[in-house]
Amino acid sequence: MIKKIGILTSGGDSPGMNAAIKAVVQAALKKNINVIGICNGYTGVIQKKFKLLNDNKVKNIMNYGGTILGSSRFPEFKQKNIQKQAIKNLHQKNINALIVIGGNGSYKGAQYLTEMGFPCVGIPGTIDNDVLGTEYTIGFQTALNTVVKSIDKLKDTSLSHQRIIIIEIMGRYCGDLALSAFFACNCDFVILPTVLFKKKILVQEILKNLKKGQKNFIILMTEHIYDIHTLSNYIQKKTNKETRAIILGHVQRGGSPVTYDRILATRMGYYSINILLKGISGVCIGIKNNYIVHQKIKNLSIHKKMSFIQKWSLKSKNLYHYTYF
Repeated sequence: MIKKIGILTSGGDSPGMNAAIKAVVQAALKKNINVIGICNGYTGVIQKKFKLLNDNKVKNIMNYGGTILGSSRFPEFKQKNIQKQAIKNLHQKNINALIVIGGNGSYKGAQYLTEMGFPCVGIPGTIDNDVLGTEYTIGFQTALNTVVKSIDKLKDTSLSHQRIIIIEIMGRYCGDLALSAFFACNCDFVILPTVLFKKKILVQEILKNLKKGQKNFIILMTEHIYDIHTLSNYIQKKTNKETRAIILGHVQRGGSPVTYDRILATRMGYYSINILLKGISGVCIGIKNNYIVHQKIKNLSIHKKMSFIQKWSLKSKNLYHYTYF
């Protein structure tokens, strides 16, 4: 019987993690289950950085970005001896189950512990939206709002100075943020991980539109595809048009979570407690067609091949007009 659970946030922080923590604590306390917060992700499990969470400690955290528990990346957790030490430390604290909020790497840690007999549940918290088993991850919508606001401002200066601006957007190896922002901001081109990119064709399209009288361009690009500064210099040289490279960077992760992320995190947090009490573990939670669902972590691949957003968008005839391959 579960009497005490642990909760940690791992990997990159995302807006809405605190809302999920709050929901887990409140749902658990209603079932007379104590919640132990583990600081700094899996590192905190090994270093025994545990603290009791109660209603007062989580009451006013929903509107804050980041995570009150702290986060870290801990690649050493792949080692069996580290995993065994983690379970030993959890047992010493009388923790019966663990809830992990994070992305693919965090899920792998939960899978390791589950395979060693320790019950875990994963909640998808990442702005990249690159986790399988869910249409949206906690933090994605907030990050998208931040990206859209930034692009709107950059469009103003692009138009004023008649420049080409290339904007690198986070997403790891998933293009959801860039593609969604592309549609929301009516940008000119988007470069995605799922579409083969050829810079020569991109330049040809820019030159074609320059001849038609277009004065400025906004190009979005998901990170890890091509060096943005190299591409900027190449475009400027070939078009003789002032070109700027902008990396939005970690500002995309910050800020107060939007309403959608707060509600999504709350629903997932409550759901995680309910399934643990039913004896279900080794699963990750997701949202599909507005229903909260779960599936085995081991059934998921490490990286999302193509998200549902991109599958939907590829049905649009206009997408091929703006993405070149």
